[in-house]
Parts: sequence; C-alpha cells; structure tokens
Amino acid sequence: MRMKRSASAAVIVAALAGTAAVATATPAAAASYKCTSSDQSIDDPSYSGPWPDNWNVTVSVCAKRSGSTVYSYAKITWSGAERATVDDTSIFDDAYFKVQIKKSQSGTDPVKKSGNYGAIEAKMENSNSSGDYKGSYTTGTISYRIGSSKGLGDGELHLNWNNDGAGDKTYPFKASPVV
Repeated sequence: MRMKRSASAAVIVAALAGTAAVATATPAAAASYKCTSSDQSIDDPSYSGPWPDNWNVTVSVCAKRSGSTVYSYAKITWSGAERATVDDTSIFDDAYFKVQIKKSQSGTDPVKKSGNYGAIEAKMENSNSSGDYKGSYTTGTISYRIGSSKGLGDGELHLNWNNDGAGDKTYPFKASPVV
C-alpha cells in the first residue's frame, strides 16, 4: 500500500510540474497582437450626382513584439456606394494600403519600415452581382528589428480616384498600441 501511495504521489507531482512548465512557457512564446480600430467615411470626389457615394472604411492596425522585433499588419473592411456597374475596374486609377512600423518617441514617431499593398485596389473594385461594393482585405505582415525601443504599427489608405484630377489622396487611420 505504501508503494502505491508513493507512486501515485510521484505521478501527481510530475503532472503538476509539467503543467507549471507549460503555463509559464506559453505566455512568453505566444505574444499576441495589439490592435486599434478606426473608421472613416470617404467621399468619392469623382461623383457629384444626387445619390450617396461615400465609402465607409474600417481599419484595424495591429502590432506585436517578439524579442527585439516588432511585427505589424492591417485588416481593412469597406462598404462602398452601390453602383450600376458590376465589378467596375475604373473606380480608381490606383489604390494601395501602406503599413508602417514606427519607433515610439516623444514628438513625431519616425517610420522605420513600411510596405505597400496594392492588391486592395482589385478587391475594392470587385462587387457582388447587385453592384454592392463591400469587402475586406488583410495586408501581409512586415517586421523591423527595433532593439529595446518601443514600436507601433500605423497605416494609411492611398486612393487615386478616377476622373477627379486630384491624384493620390492619403487617408490616415489610428495607429496600434505601443508594443
């Protein structure tokens, strides 16, 4: 009986030790992204008719730190005005989303790395069969070795509306929390 209790106690102690090791290793190994969401109603300057033409855009900019490296990406969702044309590839002359990693400091945070994601243009010009321009796009992830400094992710949507004569317009969104 005594041998049985010792064996049982050893199994319980080993199980608890294994659980403790897993519990302490998991948070450090799996740093999660911290995100900030913001939205804008963006007017289509190439249209001046009587119907609504605004695009409602929501962006979540996310960042995380792993050791001395900061990672960032963005998820963009939109609901554009309904149009008579399905899959209208002439809405924009150009469109892309810029993801940035910035060093957090007093004053202006300098950009340390950025990436442009132009695949969003085709996504935004793609509608359903009723001419509803709604969708989402997630950028790729960029990374920057920032050392011991604090960093953050930031993002801006660049749209060059067709036939407005104004060129590229920049729509900034809120940055991620500092990591």
